[in-house]
Order: sequence, then structure tokens, then C-alpha cells
Amino acid sequence: MIQIHTYDSYEDLSKHAAQLVSDQIRMKPDSVLGLATGSSPVGLYKELIRMHQEEDLDFANVTSFNLDEYLGLNPEHAQSYRTFMNQNLFDHINIEIVRTHVPSGIAEDIAAMALSYEQAIHNAGGIDLQILGIGSDGHIAFNEPGSALDSRTRVVDLEEQTIRDNARFFESIDDVPRQAITMGVGTILEAREIILVANGEGKSAAVSDAVQGDVSTQCTASALQNHSKITFILDKAAAARLNI
Repeated sequence: MIQIHTYDSYEDLSKHAAQLVSDQIRMKPDSVLGLATGSSPVGLYKELIRMHQEEDLDFANVTSFNLDEYLGLNPEHAQSYRTFMNQNLFDHINIEIVRTHVPSGIAEDIAAMALSYEQAIHNAGGIDLQILGIGSDGHIAFNEPGSALDSRTRVVDLEEQTIRDNARFFESIDDVPRQAITMGVGTILEAREIILVANGEGKSAAVSDAVQGDVSTQCTASALQNHSKITFILDKAAAARLNI
């Protein structure tokens, strides 16, 4: 059953999402967090930074696992998700960098790296709280339409819509990688708690399909309907098509 919280603004939803993350860390200082990239969680991360700086939110014993990374981008690339996480969160809090995990897009053996990533999550005790965004076609992480709902960490081909959506982060659409390595839907669903943040009218159709549509591989976020502790944190524009 998906719980839905709606807010008047992106700032308000970001503060609420950050409060849930803060509550988790204060309850369990060695929490394992699953982290997302993209524009949706940026406000959440800004609020966590503020909480660390002004309210002594302590990340010293936190471990994190990111959802995905572009294939072929090294960690220092300006558009890599490792760079994104460093700039938007890790560089501004007291998390130990060795406790932060982002899939490698340049590993010599990507399949072996994917297996080791799954094992690392298992060895850490599993993810306590997973943060998600949602793609305009309803994908979570890079689990594009057609992805199996029991899928694991693997390499995926990116759909044209995803490439177009992400082109704003690159100099041109031709620079957007065509493949990525991503946690699978099955991996994500093993998190003990999940929060999904979405804002803007452009996400409203995907949110509606995820919450009110049939559970289907064509909208991988719909698999969240089967999770026992999942909260969608939305602004009113993203929630506009919901029957609530």
C-alpha cells in the first residue's frame, strides 16, 4: 500500500523527505541508505546538509549505496553520478567516503562488478531506507519499461525518452551515454523502507501510472505497490492526476 503525502512546493516536499531520512539516522546511526541522483532529490540533499551543519545530524557511521551510474563515465567525469553525489551531498557532510558506494561505469568486468555490488549491499545488512525519483516513463533507477520486476544489478540500454530527459545535463544529446549500470527492481524492493520524491507536472502521468495503474513491467515504479513501507512525497503538480 502506497502512502501519499502532497505539498504545496518543492521546498516543502524536500524538507519532509529529509526529515524522514533524518529520523532514520537518529534512530539508527549506522543506517544503510539507498541514494538517488537527478534533479528530484537535490532539495532533499540540501536540507540534509543544513541539518548536519545546524542540527548536528551525524553521518559518521552511515553507509550509502547509489542506484546507478552511466556506463563508460569515470568517477571524475563532470556528469558521473559519483561527481553528482560528491557535489550535492558527500562533500558537505561527515560521511566517510569509503562508506559511500556508487556502481562503477568503467570496471573491466561489469558483470562481476554488478554481482559484487549486490554482495556489498547484502554484507552491509541490506538497505534500511531507499530514496527514489521517477522517470517520466515511470522507471525507477534505470529500470526502463520492460525491465523484469525481479531484476538485479546489471547493465541496461537507455530508452530514447530517458536519453532526451537527461540531455539537459550534457552539452548535447549526443554526449548522453546510451547504457548504464543500475540496481534492479528486485534489489530496490528489498529495502526495508522506500520514499519516492517527485515534483512537477511532467511527472504526474508517471506517478499516476505507478500508484493507480496495474503492476506492470511497462511502468517499473508500479512494482512499489507491492512494498510494505513505501511513501510517495509529491508536490501538487506531480500529484495532479491522482484520485486523492
